[in-house]
Amino acid sequence: QVQLVESGGGLVQAGGSLRLSCTASGNILRVNDMGWYRQAPGNQRELVASITSGGRTEYADSVKGRFTIPRDYAENSVRLQMSSLNSEDTAVYYCKMKIVASATGDFWGQGTQVTVSS
Repeated sequence: QVQLVESGGGLVQAGGSLRLSCTASGNILRVNDMGWYRQAPGNQRELVASITSGGRTEYADSVKGRFTIPRDYAENSVRLQMSSLNSEDTAVYYCKMKIVASATGDFWGQGTQVTVSS
């Protein structure tokens, strides 16, 4: 059974930095795309950043130049390095991975709250 576990959320002041981590475990054959999404109250879940198995990255316009999404192929993990945070970054952040396993498909983390105080 595949499981994604996130960590690293919390409260940070505007202008500060935070790092989120997400690690997959279970009977995994291969992890393809990885991504981070976020959902603020009253808003739809939106893509923040993604990285393919080949290392190609994409970022939402609102986070370009502030966030990066490094991945660790050996550990089946992905991080979200966030800097210059502002109040609009406040949301629950979810990681998602496309995983080839006994049950293949998209898997989601449990979500972690990021709150930026002004």
